[in-house]
Amino acid sequence: MIVRNEERNLPRCLGCVRDLASEAIVVDTGSTDATPHIASAYGATVLTFDFRIPDFAAARNHALAHATGDWILVLDADETLHSTAGAAIRNLIGRNENTGYYFERHNRAAGTAAPTIDYAVRLFPNRPVFRFRGRVHETVDASILRAGGTLCKTQVRLDHNFSTDVESRRRRNRWYIKILLEEVAADPSDDTRLDFLAAEYHQLEMFHEAAAVAERIVQLRPRDPRAHVVAGIYHLVYTHNPGRARADFEQALHLRPNYPEAESYLRQIGRG
Repeated sequence: MIVRNEERNLPRCLGCVRDLASEAIVVDTGSTDATPHIASAYGATVLTFDFRIPDFAAARNHALAHATGDWILVLDADETLHSTAGAAIRNLIGRNENTGYYFERHNRAAGTAAPTIDYAVRLFPNRPVFRFRGRVHETVDASILRAGGTLCKTQVRLDHNFSTDVESRRRRNRWYIKILLEEVAADPSDDTRLDFLAAEYHQLEMFHEAAAVAERIVQLRPRDPRAHVVAGIYHLVYTHNPGRARADFEQALHLRPNYPEAESYLRQIGRG
């Protein structure tokens, strides 16, 4: 785990793995509350990390470098494992496969009726070549594949209760955008950073900026039908350019015949 000022969430998170993990490693990036003391009280090894230049992947990898177990389980402080997850995780570890496992993450804000669901690799063998990349929105997926491993989606569930403070979230969006732009400038060919950049602009309702990033992704991944669909959605829904959207959806269909989403949007344009 990497944490900062998580005294409210940390007991619940560390408590959910107390009977599962043989060790807990918590990297603290500058807490000013009781976070380090709580982590120590739960038996965790607490490491400090200089975060003056923000780099979440470097902080994650600092934790990995100190892990002694055969398998790595990654959590954030505002996440907990579902009650059924322990047995499922033990089963996956027992297979001893060279695999990174996606967990099903249920993201819920206070007062919302239903969570949104996404997937993240949170369990993988402890190998020196498996390392995170990305100063923000850090991922380990690519290093697993590059080293000959595989990725597998599971139904192991994470419950994620995130902040409902709108202005706090918008500040984080803007901070992430600044860092992502720095990463893109450092390596303009890294299209993975652009995916996250478009998502951050979208969350801030900066749709024209998100559309411009989607267009750039298509240029870097011209044979990716999904990239063309996403660009088409922006052109159709947000920048109101149905002609350009049609071209995007038709190219997606050319690359992936019978692509349902592309066909659906083309029917919408036709009706218009």
